[in-house]
Amino acid sequence: MNESFTDMLLLGGAIFLSVMVLLCLIRAIKGPRFTDRLVAVNMIGTMTITIMCLLSVYFDQAFLVDISIIYALLSFITVVVLSRLVIIRNRIHRQQAEREQQNQRKG
Repeated sequence: MNESFTDMLLLGGAIFLSVMVLLCLIRAIKGPRFTDRLVAVNMIGTMTITIMCLLSVYFDQAFLVDISIIYALLSFITVVVLSRLVIIRNRIHRQQAEREQQNQRKG
């Protein structure tokens, strides 16, 4: 009885997180800003890692935890790179706006 409850709880958690991943995917597609998409992708990565850990306990397969650790590292690197791109993009937009203001003052 206790084992079946634990199995139901693990599968229920995995199913719930899968639904949440789909909702985050919708947010990642719709936006409206790039930073919203970045946060949604980060959340998808975190929930995917959690799902893999839950399934590792459910199927009693330790290698899934190793895969989730590698996936966590890749997800972290991805978020760092994309955050850097956001910073560079904002800096370029700011410089263009300053140039336009200078051109308007001259003209």
